[in-house]
Amino acid sequence: MESYTIRDLRNRTGDLIRGAESGHLSIVTKHGQPVFVAVPFDEALLKSGVQRSLAAHLYAEKHLTLVQAAKLAGISASEMLDELASRDIAVVDYNKDELADELDGLE
Repeated sequence: MESYTIRDLRNRTGDLIRGAESGHLSIVTKHGQPVFVAVPFDEALLKSGVQRSLAAHLYAEKHLTLVQAAKLAGISASEMLDELASRDIAVVDYNKDELADELDGLE
């Protein structure tokens, strides 16, 4: 496994990418402490559930809608709701005013 510092990323990004394309894991460190791991994006990774994890994370960060997250994860919207619940990710995220408006609309 290759190790890169944050500073290396500026000068050796191409090496990091080529390593990943070749199937090699790399670790990136900051002040000697691991920050993240660069993992080749391949079928084995997909089968390990990374699609669901990525979809849930992007949904939680409000980068994807529920339907978009479900498509990325390769599951139905209903299954995505279950996945989000299992990760304690709120599906409904109203602030106080939005919730009051929504409740007013129900009356």
